[in-house]
Amino acid sequence: MFANVDHLLYLLRHGQTEWSVNGRHTGRTDIPLTAEGEDEARAAGETLAKLRHGPALVLTSPRARAVKTAALAGLDVHETTEQLAEWDYGDYEGITTDRIRETVPGWTVWTHPIPGGESAPEVAARADDVLAKARETLSDSDVVLVGHGHFSRVLIARWLGLPATAGVHFGLSSAGVSVLGDERGEPRIEHLNIPPL
Repeated sequence: MFANVDHLLYLLRHGQTEWSVNGRHTGRTDIPLTAEGEDEARAAGETLAKLRHGPALVLTSPRARAVKTAALAGLDVHETTEQLAEWDYGDYEGITTDRIRETVPGWTVWTHPIPGGESAPEVAARADDVLAKARETLSDSDVVLVGHGHFSRVLIARWLGLPATAGVHFGLSSAGVSVLGDERGEPRIEHLNIPPL
């Protein structure tokens, strides 16, 4: 059981990129938003404005696609941090799952090793650090985390006390907004993957 939180934790996934459209794993590579991704980010800002009720601490991944999403969404970023970076795909950076499966049948980021990249326990530890920092602020204000698809799914899983690999069960679209809170000390999902307006 977790301590009660007085405010909400908002997760905003970055807008569409060329690599997200074609399914290429995008971790360290700094791919810009597409024109559609920029429109999504602006629309996500409208979604957040309707959901949020007050000031918030805003943290973002340092990747340009996340920083640009935050800016276009009208968020004032307080800190960029590598802690919010996407899962490190190592040797699979820029490669699609279908291509990886040509040599590793059945491969998924959730179930198989990533040569030269992060393991699920390593990603979980990073997510736990981010959530601990967020929880310190949630007694005073909302928190908005702007980041990436797989890592945000891990954040949701860890918020609920599930293993990182449970992130497979939470779908997040580009510029989707999810809201995490609690009910009498029990963590819960308030909203999952609200698409940009």
